Amino acid sequence: MNALRGFILKEAHHILRDRQTLTILLLLPLAQVLLFGFALRTDVQNVRVAVVDAAPDYATRELRGRFDGTTVFEVVTTVPTSAALPPLFERGAIDQALVFGPRFAERLANGDAAELLVVTDATDPNTGSAMQAYATGVVQEYERELSLGRATGTRILPQVRMRFNPTLESVNLFIPGLIALVLTLVSALMSAISLSREKERGTLEVLLVSPLRPWQIIVGKVLPYLVLGVINVVTVLLAAWLVFDVPFRGSTALLFAECLLFIVTSLALGVLVAAVTSSQRTAMVGSLIALLLPTTLLSGMIFPIASMPAWLQPVSNIVPGKWFILIARGIMLKGVGLEHLWRETLVLAAITTLVLVIAVRRFDIRLESS
Repeated sequence: MNALRGFILKEAHHILRDRQTLTILLLLPLAQVLLFGFALRTDVQNVRVAVVDAAPDYATRELRGRFDGTTVFEVVTTVPTSAALPPLFERGAIDQALVFGPRFAERLANGDAAELLVVTDATDPNTGSAMQAYATGVVQEYERELSLGRATGTRILPQVRMRFNPTLESVNLFIPGLIALVLTLVSALMSAISLSREKERGTLEVLLVSPLRPWQIIVGKVLPYLVLGVINVVTVLLAAWLVFDVPFRGSTALLFAECLLFIVTSLALGVLVAAVTSSQRTAMVGSLIALLLPTTLLSGMIFPIASMPAWLQPVSNIVPGKWFILIARGIMLKGVGLEHLWRETLVLAAITTLVLVIAVRRFDIRLESS
C-alpha cells in the first residue's frame, strides 16, 4: 500500500507540475458546456424580411406590421418590385421576402383570394423550413382575425418558394462546413501537433545551427500540410459532386482561391498554438478548444448564428470558419462571385494576415530563446 500511495502521489505531483496542461484540462469541460449550451439553439430569431408592395394599402401595411411586431421577424426594407430581391438574397442582406399581389385589400374586402408570395432563403434547410412555418403562421393568424364577424370568409393564398436549395437537402448545408472542419483538422491541428512534437523532442534546436532562418523553418514544416489541405479540398468537392450531387453554381477558380486562403489561415493558427504551448499534448487539447470547437459551433456550420445570444454573435466574427463557410455557401449554392463576397474575403484575409504575423513572431521568439 505504501508503494501504491507513493506512486499515486508521484502521478498527482506530475499532473500538478504541468500547470499549462492542467489549466487546459480544467477549462476544457467548462468551455464545452458553455459553447454547447449557448450555441445549440434550434429556434429561429432575427429573420430579416424584405417586403414587395407595389401599391400599399391598409391590409398590406397591417400585415407588414404583424411581421415587424413579432420577436422573430424584422422588416429591413420595402421595395416596389420583385426585381430588387435577387441581389438582396445573393449578398445575404435578407432571409425572407413577402411579395403582395395586386389589389390585396380590395380582394380581401370582396371575399376573393388575395395573393401573397413568401420567398425564403433555404441555404440552411432546417432554418428555411422554420422561417417558412413562422411566416405562414403569421399570415394565417391575420386571416383568421379578419374573418371574425364576417359572413363570408377571408382568404389569403400564400404561395411558398425556396431559393438556392428548393429540395431542402441538408447535405447542401453541411458540405461547405465540412470543408472548413477538414481543413482546420488537417492544417491547424496537425501542424500544431507536428511543431510541438519537434520542440518537445529538441530537434528544432538542431535546425537552429543550420543556415535556415526561423521563418524558413516554419515554412518547411507547414508546407506539406498546405499540400495535404489542397488534396483534401479536391477530395471533399469530388465526393460532394459525385456522391451527394451537391450543386455547384459558382466559379471553381474562386472557390479554390478561397480554400487556399483558409488553409493559410489554419496553418497560421496551428503555428500560433504550437508557439504558446510546451508539449504536443497541450497543443492538441489547446487546438480542440481554440480551433475545432469554435469552428463547429460558432461558425454557422450547423446552428444559425442569428439564433445565438446577442452577446455571443459578435464573438463568432473572430472565427475564420464563419467567413469561409459564408463564402463557400455563396459560391456553391448561390452562384455569386467576388462582387458579393468581397467583404467576407477581405475579413478572412485580414484575419489571416494578423494571425500569420503574430504566429511567426511568437515562434521566432521561442526559437531564438531556445
